[in-house]
Amino acid sequence: MTTRSVCVLVAAMGGEGGGVLADWIIDAAQAHDFPVQSTSVPGVAQRTGATTYYLEIFPVPRAELAGRQPVMSLTPNPGNVDVVAASELVEAGRVLQNGFVNPQRTVLVASTHREYAVSEKAAMGDGRYDVSRVLKAAEKMAQRAFLFDMRAIAWRHGTVINTVMFGAMAGSGVLPFSREACEDAIRRSGKAVEASLRGFAAGFEHAASGAANAVPGEARRATATPSARVLQLPAALHEIAAAGVRQVTDYQDEAYARLYLDRVEALCGAPGAEGAAAHAAVREAARYLALWMSYEDVIRVADLKTRRDRLERVRREVGAREGEPLRLTEYLKPGLDEICSILPTGLAARLRRRYAGRAHALNVGLHMRTDTVGGFALLCVLRSLRRWRPRTSRYTIEQQAIDRWLAAVGAALPRSAELAVELALCGNLVKGYGETSERGHRNLAAILDDVQTRGTDDAAALTERVRSARQAALADPEGRALAGSLGLPRPEPKAQPIRIVRKAAAPH
Repeated sequence: MTTRSVCVLVAAMGGEGGGVLADWIIDAAQAHDFPVQSTSVPGVAQRTGATTYYLEIFPVPRAELAGRQPVMSLTPNPGNVDVVAASELVEAGRVLQNGFVNPQRTVLVASTHREYAVSEKAAMGDGRYDVSRVLKAAEKMAQRAFLFDMRAIAWRHGTVINTVMFGAMAGSGVLPFSREACEDAIRRSGKAVEASLRGFAAGFEHAASGAANAVPGEARRATATPSARVLQLPAALHEIAAAGVRQVTDYQDEAYARLYLDRVEALCGAPGAEGAAAHAAVREAARYLALWMSYEDVIRVADLKTRRDRLERVRREVGAREGEPLRLTEYLKPGLDEICSILPTGLAARLRRRYAGRAHALNVGLHMRTDTVGGFALLCVLRSLRRWRPRTSRYTIEQQAIDRWLAAVGAALPRSAELAVELALCGNLVKGYGETSERGHRNLAAILDDVQTRGTDDAAALTERVRSARQAALADPEGRALAGSLGLPRPEPKAQPIRIVRKAAAPH
């Protein structure tokens, strides 16, 4: 039988040690005296692209080749790759899409965690890629697939994801050298050897044990036991309502969670709320109600930034060792909206009138050292304003808008469950803070005004009109598409003043 090269393709993102992983493979191959060749193609920095590493290993010692040299390729050929390793699930999907995975030949090793792309984060709606498509494609297109959360394992062992990937590749049995050769390659690198060996061992054991592929966290069902009130809701709502209770309790307190459940129960008791179609509308309303009720404000930002798990995650991401000091600077730029959001309604209105037309005067960029007592204490003071939140102007505005939206959903239920679903999905329009939040409120109010005006229209036509308007609002942040969909005057382009700041002369 003719011996052929073992072809390896690694897709990694910036900062994940893809180049170090390639060096380990080369070192292990050379330890066996195998001819090996590698090339890399750098991508755009960080999440907008990946650097791919391609290696070919001829699994015959040079001493047995009698001076002959194998001819190797500089680039991978679709379908002619033995093992593909991807450091993130959508990166695995990119490799699958490009045809490098062959069901007769290729072993796929990939982490199931997500690092969201800029396009996913910037989408007005839920822009996340449907990871179930990647999972199904991997199952169908790979000879064998080893899919699990490598990032979580790496963090647990205080190392970087490339070590776990290397272990999983070795544990799959497709690499033509021993575990000892791989571990010796890590030792010879001399970089964080003990932590790297721990990560390698965890990845190796996971792959060698044939553990079942793990579905990413966002695709798993919630397992927490719902509260007694949640159990009294229709079964179709248990999962969403339980998650909503946890969300709003974490955001505010148990009283706020009771308000959340009061609203969900009111929808469930509305006329026409029986049946699967109506339950689908209430479920979507419960989903976006929890997100809307936990709207972002400076109190929430301070709360999240001071949590222990967040600080531990930052230490892991920057590779800080235990006991090693870490300098952490938070970049904040509060403006008029952020200040008014935590003031009582009357005081906030007076402040807005005073700075009408010159809101930028209060925009101050802050560089806050939260590794210092003073900086961290300031965030803790902002966090402590949680009890004050129900007295703020932002709270009043949000609750009034929520009540109007839910009233529209409830009024639509006896008329058309499909219309109620579309109105429930409109809750996704309101998010963020500042101009983003104001735009969402305007868009939702325009749709609700239109529904109120056309209350006697055919239900099916009105449902399609709401769907088109919602999609237009999510697609165009400027509001022109929504205006066109509802037959409203198109908004004028917003002026963006250019400010020229003279650079201070450098000292002589």
